[in-house]
Order: sequence, then C-alpha cells, then structure tokens
Amino acid sequence: MIQGGCFCGAVRYEVGGTATHETNCHCSICRRTTGAPFVSWASFPKSEFRFTQGKPTAFASSEMGTRHFCPGCGCQLVFVYGSEPLVDISLGSLDDPTQITPKDNTQTSSQLPWIKLADALPSFSEGRPDE
Repeated sequence: MIQGGCFCGAVRYEVGGTATHETNCHCSICRRTTGAPFVSWASFPKSEFRFTQGKPTAFASSEMGTRHFCPGCGCQLVFVYGSEPLVDISLGSLDDPTQITPKDNTQTSSQLPWIKLADALPSFSEGRPDE
C-alpha cells in the first residue's frame, strides 16, 4: 500500500494497485487549483483507494472533474474525472514522493513560458495519444 496525506495531517489516504499515467500536468486548471506551475499525478484504480483519516472537501473544477483537498490546510490530494474507474493522486501528497516518478509531461500547450523542461521526458501538447 502507498500512503499519503495533507500537509497538516488531518486527511490521510492509502492506495494499492499499480500506478499508471504518471505525469507532470501543465494545464491551467491544475495550476490554478494548486498555485503551482504544474502538478505531478499518478492514476490508480478507484477500487484500491480509500481515505483512512479525516474527510476531504470536494470541489468541481470543471464539468467532469472533481478535486479533493484538505479543508484545513488546502492541500490538494486527489482528482476524479467523471465516471472513470481511476483516481489521480497528487504525487506531492505521498508520504514518500520518490516512490513514483512521472513518465511524461502533458497539457504542455498551457505550460508557462518560463518553465524550461530539461527532464528528457516525452511531452504532449494535450493528453497522451493513448487517452
């Protein structure tokens, strides 16, 4: 099991299964909801995810997307897209963020001009071709 939680410790979660879609997302919605220039995510099966402590607040950031964050410290923890069978975990909220490494950069059409990617990862102007 992989574990994580918010900055203040009020909300905790655990997730099993295999990570997929490990990415650095540069979309404007991720940027605006976190205050960061981009956000690193990994997807897991919803059936393998559960909150173990506290209750996050949910916010519909788009017609189909819901973000869950700590009501105390504001740390964004997970993203759920519609009825997809996956939940996206914010890699920065993991107890050990080194457990999962992003494999690409997505939504780079929204990337801030002062971000200079030197990570040699594949970059996609929108989503991955397989999505």
